[in-house]
Amino acid sequence: MARPPVKGALIHYHEIALKGKNRGFFLKQLEANLQLATSDLDCGPLRRPAGRLFLTMGEETSWEALRQRLSRVFGIANFSPAFTMAPNLEMLAKQIEEEISGRSFRSFRVAARRAFKTFPQTSQEINEMIGARVKHISGASVDLTNPDLTIYIELLPAEAFVYFEKLSGPGGLPVGTSGTVACLLSGGIDSPVAAYRMMRRGCRVVFVHFHSQPFADRTSQEKAIELVRLLTRYQFASRLYLVPFGEIQQEVVSRVTGRLRVLVYRRLMLRIAEQIGIKEGAQALVTGESLGQVSSQTIENIATIEQASTLLILRPLIGMDKDEITLQAQQIGCYDVSIIPDQDCCSMFLPRQVATRTTHHEVEFAERPLDLERLVAQGLSPAHSLELSFPGR
Repeated sequence: MARPPVKGALIHYHEIALKGKNRGFFLKQLEANLQLATSDLDCGPLRRPAGRLFLTMGEETSWEALRQRLSRVFGIANFSPAFTMAPNLEMLAKQIEEEISGRSFRSFRVAARRAFKTFPQTSQEINEMIGARVKHISGASVDLTNPDLTIYIELLPAEAFVYFEKLSGPGGLPVGTSGTVACLLSGGIDSPVAAYRMMRRGCRVVFVHFHSQPFADRTSQEKAIELVRLLTRYQFASRLYLVPFGEIQQEVVSRVTGRLRVLVYRRLMLRIAEQIGIKEGAQALVTGESLGQVSSQTIENIATIEQASTLLILRPLIGMDKDEITLQAQQIGCYDVSIIPDQDCCSMFLPRQVATRTTHHEVEFAERPLDLERLVAQGLSPAHSLELSFPGR
């Protein structure tokens, strides 16, 4: 007796396929992330048929809910609502007829692909055989360039997959395959996008937010928490450190000339974030800096700031302009939160003029009146962390 078709999500990956002998490591992490992303949905087993993944859908799971989850799992090139059954052409034709009976389309094409070449019919013969059946029951015409409906068939030795649409995944590498980084999260537009782009390259991100309490309200902290909550949809578990920076800034104001204060602030932030990163096992720090976007982000200033840290500093937005960054912030769902007005810690104590081309020696000299070790400890001791997870665990 022929087994009935099984419905689920057929998942294709691209970049992972190029990993050679390391492919198994990346696939294992992708599978773990898929299970985390769908842990509260009614999904069956996740299988690994040759060159693809198949996640069985339970009776209680809607495709829309599953689609939203899969669209945020890095490592997926594309995915489709599909069914799988035995690779028997007659049974496939009957099941396809049943699946399309409620669909309205005037043109179609069949796109069959054999994963093994010992199948009795060629891909073209399969296209013609299935196409003739579909044309007979639907009356639709064949259009190989711009059809209303495409019937995709993938034939493996033990099963066949059939689906009618391909949805784009986020691409990239599975989170957890490229190590851990600590991201300085300002609450503005840029740094959440920087964190997202590092997740897409397989990094697990720890967040560090500097706030100006007791001189400011909690708006920036609330924004940071909400931004991390949104970004956690892409890595499923996050840790956010909230670091009080207002009193540290106050001391910098009293001891450092105005034009160099912003650079001293940022160097102190790097020193504090570095200690948090080391504690978290991070191999690098991440910032949302974009070259030339503001006066503190010239090449000279960036070089001066980064010398305060011994950890590698990654700047995934360095070559992007504000419009590009804003567009990506909108695409990932962070923009509306980022533009909520708040009392940013740097703007609270912003001098009238910021030096645009500094040297390491100049800023180091300006820092001499400060007890840097004490100020770093002052930022770390009251800092506290929050754990956020998705979905609802």
